[in-house]
Amino acid sequence: MNPLLSFDQLPLFDQIGPEHVAPAIKQLLAQANSALTQVTSPDFDANWNAIATVLDVATEQLGRAWGAVSHLNSVADTPELRAAYNAALPIVTEFYTRLGADEQLYAKYKAIPPESLTPEQTQAHTNALRNFVLGGAELQGVSRTRFAAIQELQAAASQKFSENALDATDAFAYFATQDELAGVPADVVQAARAEAQAQGKEGYKLTLKMPCYLPLMQFARSSDLRQTLYRAYVTRASDQADQDARRYDNTALIKELLALRLEEANLLGYPNFASLSVVPKMAQSPQQVVGFLRDLAARARPFAEKDLADLRAFASEHLDLPDPQPWDWPYVGEKLKEARYAFNEQEVKQYFPLPTVLAGLFRIVETLFEVSIREDHTSVWHESVRFFRIERATDPAGDQGPQLVGQFYLDPAARSGKRGGAWMDDVRARWLRPDTQTLQTPVAHLVCNFASGVDGKPALLTHDDVTTLFHEFGHGLHHLLTQVNERDVSGISGVEWDAVELPSQFMENFCWEWDVLKNMTSHVDTDQPLPRALFDKMLAAKNYQSGLQTLRQIEFSLFDMLLHTEHNPAHDLLPLLSQVRDEVAVLHPPAWSRTANTFSHIFAGGYAAGYYSYKWAEVLSADAYAAFEETVAADGLPNVQTGRRFRQTILEAGGSRPAMASFKAFRGREPTLDALLRHQGMT
Repeated sequence: MNPLLSFDQLPLFDQIGPEHVAPAIKQLLAQANSALTQVTSPDFDANWNAIATVLDVATEQLGRAWGAVSHLNSVADTPELRAAYNAALPIVTEFYTRLGADEQLYAKYKAIPPESLTPEQTQAHTNALRNFVLGGAELQGVSRTRFAAIQELQAAASQKFSENALDATDAFAYFATQDELAGVPADVVQAARAEAQAQGKEGYKLTLKMPCYLPLMQFARSSDLRQTLYRAYVTRASDQADQDARRYDNTALIKELLALRLEEANLLGYPNFASLSVVPKMAQSPQQVVGFLRDLAARARPFAEKDLADLRAFASEHLDLPDPQPWDWPYVGEKLKEARYAFNEQEVKQYFPLPTVLAGLFRIVETLFEVSIREDHTSVWHESVRFFRIERATDPAGDQGPQLVGQFYLDPAARSGKRGGAWMDDVRARWLRPDTQTLQTPVAHLVCNFASGVDGKPALLTHDDVTTLFHEFGHGLHHLLTQVNERDVSGISGVEWDAVELPSQFMENFCWEWDVLKNMTSHVDTDQPLPRALFDKMLAAKNYQSGLQTLRQIEFSLFDMLLHTEHNPAHDLLPLLSQVRDEVAVLHPPAWSRTANTFSHIFAGGYAAGYYSYKWAEVLSADAYAAFEETVAADGLPNVQTGRRFRQTILEAGGSRPAMASFKAFRGREPTLDALLRHQGMT
């Protein structure tokens, strides 16, 4: 039995091996191609449900199997699995490209009588017709052939970009002495020592994984050590890396991807890739996005300039750093925060053991959205992965027992062979299956990269880690709490890309509410909850350097948008990056920095000409959260009635209607910038 061909249950992750990939994909592609031939035959009825019963069932199985392989490639990479994945990638890409551009299928969809569709199907049908056009269905001859070739080339280049970023990160190791680690938190030192011992080495192994890199940059007193790590980090996958690491250089891949995207856009009649990218988004044009970013930059700049002036003064007066270098700023920033607010992240971290944080997160979700979460067991890919069910009572009395709403995997720990960052991905969508008429419940992956526990203690999270966990759980709720039965618009499917961050960024706000936070803290050694006095210091520091942080996000977003509008792919992108920094940034990296070479969001993660979505959706999420601030309950906890409205109008609606319609259904009006500026202390 091939575990990739099992669809009656959850994926059999502990049984899937590289040897299963090729035969499973071959069989599923054959079934999908046969289904495509069947539904595009002249005598097949132009009926939504008829097409779904044959074609969507076949492509959904292919998608689930390929999704399992892709997921393992991201979280449990091995040379053998990578080879199997890369061998299958071109043929999978070719099929989906051909499917999205099939003229006969496009004609069949256009022939479906609109009056035969439910409201959910109408939205899915509208999206499908648009996607056929964007998928090249109206292209002919040489243009059509070239468009298909571009999709395969882009898929291969993006995958190689991702591999290079991962390999460049994993390849770096610096074995430090104990003296070099002065100032570094004890748990980070212990983890580094354990890493070195595991390899039979002396000293302390330092890596570029975030649980190691970030606290080193914040707390290590040695400027030389910080410089070593900083240079390695910002030159990853570039021609500026150490000689041995230059084999991971992504420069040529970036040029290739930009050229392919521009060619794709031109074939479809658009002047640049950004104009193509915004078609299925909330934003109306690249110009609107650029205007939004520049307006926000102008509002944030005075606060960023004040942030920088404070840092410079403190570095000179208290740290004997009259001219701080780029690798000094995180250290200076942490020391100034400690001096100004009398606490540091490591002190706070002791109160956030992962099990306690999870219990608190589940408690607020259960209360606010009227569900229950309980741990379950299934096949997983690593011993640290956990699996949970989300359930809801079938009636107020609960006489019929709980109803399954959705399930999710939680993979919290950083490790070798696992892509950096944090993300949510779907395993399967909610769907009233047309082949069996049974309701398929949604399943999601929630992936983070937190430090593991040391000396038998649980993993400890920084407050930023807690916020990240809430963020990804917000994405998960969007996918899992949907009540839409049409697969293509249930959960996050069909939601405009620049609105998908609304629920995730919305959930971050609860990490700053005392009545929520106090219930998910316990000191790792004493079990004492977070003291209110320490929380008040954290709250006072909430908007510390918010000006600088806002400009940094705008820098990334504006660079991404201009890269896909006015940049010539044949040219070096560094002048454009310098131009953007001259316009919006107040801090500049050294000339040898190559952060674009690991900008996986836009070169391997689906955010090309879409990185602005974080700031765009932050306006929506801040305004949405303001509704909770306006209706806070007497006990200080979020109002359950407001939570119910948010669940019903935003989360349950999924992609079944435009995101603006869902937002207006919740707030009764369009969003404004006021709440975002207020939340970030920029008023």
